[in-house]
Amino acid sequence: MGRYVTAEIIKSLREGKRLTQRELASAVGVTDKAVSKWESGRGLPDISLIDALAQALGVSVAELLTGDVRENANRAGNMMRSKFYVCPICGNVVHAMGEGSFSCCGVQLMPQEAEDADEDDAHRVHVERIENDWYLTLDHPMTKQHYLSFAAYVTSDTVSLKKLYPEQSPEVRFPMRGSGLLYVFCNQHGLFRLKTPRIQRTR
Repeated sequence: MGRYVTAEIIKSLREGKRLTQRELASAVGVTDKAVSKWESGRGLPDISLIDALAQALGVSVAELLTGDVRENANRAGNMMRSKFYVCPICGNVVHAMGEGSFSCCGVQLMPQEAEDADEDDAHRVHVERIENDWYLTLDHPMTKQHYLSFAAYVTSDTVSLKKLYPEQSPEVRFPMRGSGLLYVFCNQHGLFRLKTPRIQRTR
């Protein structure tokens, strides 16, 4: 059985927000006696109130249910510190300008740790400049069991993400936007990264 919100979590979060029981009750739409019961363990908030309770306490529903509250360390987000999260069940991809708290299909997602593509022959990315595009190709399977799920091109102010599918060719083109990082994600072996080649300037 999954975890549910506890008396200790509600009280700790309420006090952290410097709210009285009455103020929290007003925000959620219940009586202060109801909040008192929750915090003393003599009752639990109805499931229909969980969204409103999380919002009033300034946390996500996942944080409210687990008590694992994360501080925002990404107040000055930087694209070059991008993180990718991939759902192991449905394959959904989430991009963030830093670490965050995301869930999908009932699973808490962890940021993918990128490996160096140049050090892995099976995931080595060949990059060419064709006109004003970066052209990426890989010698990689694209079967229904083993394939590249997406490729991304990240610069200091832009991210471009292209979805790939089984049985299509493992190649991608991105319009050039300066130096940055290129990523590819393999559904079996995870995320790989490399820097864009140095752009030769012509006089």
